[in-house]
Amino acid sequence: MELERRRVLRIGGAVAAGAGLTGLTGCSGTGATGQDGAAGNKDEARISVWSWQGPAAEMKALVPEFNKKYPGIEVTVEDIGNPAIWDKITTGLAAHGQGLADVLHIGVDYLPGYVEKFPGGLADLGPLGANAYRDAFAQGMWQTVSPDGKRVNALPWEANSAGFYYRADLFEKAGVDAGALQTWEETIEAGKEIKQKTGAHLLGIDKPASQADAANFFQMLLQLQGSFYFSLSGEITLDSPEAVKAMTLIKTMNDAGLVSDLAGGWNTLMSSLKQGTAAVLPMPTWFGGIIEEQVPEEAGKWKVRLPPAVRRGGSTAATVNSTHLAVSGSSKHQAAAWSFVEFVLTRPASQVQIYKGKGIAPALMKAYDDAVFHEPSPFFGGEKKGEVFLEALKAPSSAFNYTADYARALKLVTDAQSKVLLAGADPAKVLKEAADQLGRQTGRKVSR
Repeated sequence: MELERRRVLRIGGAVAAGAGLTGLTGCSGTGATGQDGAAGNKDEARISVWSWQGPAAEMKALVPEFNKKYPGIEVTVEDIGNPAIWDKITTGLAAHGQGLADVLHIGVDYLPGYVEKFPGGLADLGPLGANAYRDAFAQGMWQTVSPDGKRVNALPWEANSAGFYYRADLFEKAGVDAGALQTWEETIEAGKEIKQKTGAHLLGIDKPASQADAANFFQMLLQLQGSFYFSLSGEITLDSPEAVKAMTLIKTMNDAGLVSDLAGGWNTLMSSLKQGTAAVLPMPTWFGGIIEEQVPEEAGKWKVRLPPAVRRGGSTAATVNSTHLAVSGSSKHQAAAWSFVEFVLTRPASQVQIYKGKGIAPALMKAYDDAVFHEPSPFFGGEKKGEVFLEALKAPSSAFNYTADYARALKLVTDAQSKVLLAGADPAKVLKEAADQLGRQTGRKVSR
């Protein structure tokens, strides 16, 4: 699994910049609206696939098995790199589809912007057969790729649930039962005990927002409440009661001295992990593999559970990020491209192989029938880590509308959070200011 895949979230700037680009040349198609694309032969073609690092390697590994079923389809998988792939896709879409690969790996934070800014730039997978899998994925995932319930912009691949990775030895030393924590208020009180008895902070946040993803924890708290920066209809909800509650929790933690500063981003986070400066890492499914890679000597000291609820009795499950495979609207070989997408994403054996290779958690629920998701993890104290996150995927989960303005919202949220963490600002006030500013920037209605 690539270590830095969720660090850079720049859809607003990338798409806005790409919208003015024209006249580029390439090898695939020519229709930004998909008018020059074609279904072609589903059994015979030469197709290209764009992805990054780990996922690209796993798709390459599936090609020999794919060719047993489709010997006439020649597949070339390219590791474009992350975040380089986002600019490359944007450039291709802005150039009327020229140069785009037939299959595109796209993050949930980028998909709505591409769809909104470049109508038809991605093929509608419905006519190719995608609707047969409408109920095959974790809850909320279909609405993410088909928000209007008609057009299918992509097919879900990865579904990362909110997680609560913690140092069981530190909790034990402090006399705190991590499994009994029901709310984040209770967790804050536990954090005080941990800080007093072990010296470790509860968790870390990039306080000055040196990286774009500095608000990941805030966003997790928001999504646990079924809320987000935008409503499903696209209205701004940055200062909703749920958002104020989330930011107030963060302020309470910080005021109590429980939040370490992770300014500097990924490298600082890895340093903190190795030094054991935080007792909890509130990170998604995929981060478990990072912990195992970075601190293998700490096997048995770590455990994982779903995060506490924001409000007592509230949800502990949320799909906080995901990735998808789309087909270029300008591709001349859409049927063959769909054959590959279908093979990778709807075949349980494919998803199991990918999970074994890179730990990428599938959105395909049938994949979880495999024993690999139910095996005890020696690193995590014998816990069945896969079952922890499977519980979240089975739970009712909201769909979230990132919109084409996610990057703008994210910047305003991280700025607001920095004011709270560094200057003690009032959460309700700074979030209201952020919502109003986003409304002025985008013309979207602020929902109050």
